[in-house]
Amino acid sequence: MYTDLFLYLLFSSFAILASLMVISLSNAVHSVLFLILVFCNVAGLLLLLGAEFLSFMFLIVYVGAIAVLFLFVVMMLNVKKTSTNLGVFAIGPIGLITFFILINQLLAVFNDFDTFGLKQKDLIWISWITEYNNLTNIQVVGKVLYTEYCFLFILSGLILLVAMLGAIVLTMHQRTDVKKQKIELQLNRNFGGSTKFINLRK
Repeated sequence: MYTDLFLYLLFSSFAILASLMVISLSNAVHSVLFLILVFCNVAGLLLLLGAEFLSFMFLIVYVGAIAVLFLFVVMMLNVKKTSTNLGVFAIGPIGLITFFILINQLLAVFNDFDTFGLKQKDLIWISWITEYNNLTNIQVVGKVLYTEYCFLFILSGLILLVAMLGAIVLTMHQRTDVKKQKIELQLNRNFGGSTKFINLRK
């Protein structure tokens, strides 16, 4: 009990600190590295909550694909630091207001902290593992995803399909104002067809 609570607080603290480092650092490469740390901590939280499949999928998709893609793009673009004319007095009030709102919300949550507030707020809690006769985590996720949330799952697939078709259409656009080389014609030319001797003597 205490070990799970300690690990939960540890992963949550590291995730919050890494998130703050992501938005506060001026170096883009360091920000992406801290973003990877945020994803790893969130995967640890999902593992503590019993969602092993979602935890590993989080690591594979976000850390293994998206975050690494961000890192390579930032390193290839060689993004440098940009100087801004905004001072501390211009950004300070917005930051202080956001900070006080966040602290107020956190204090409101921790005042009635008892099993994550589920008993006092009377939230509907459904244990899908016990509902489906102690199935594995992957089977429970599959049953819930394809039964309860099938419409949203199909809708997300259609959104990804539209995004993929849009990217293909944008890349297939033929520009007429750009001169292009025709490699096959260049390779078929020989010495006799590319040179001409002119006699300048009369």
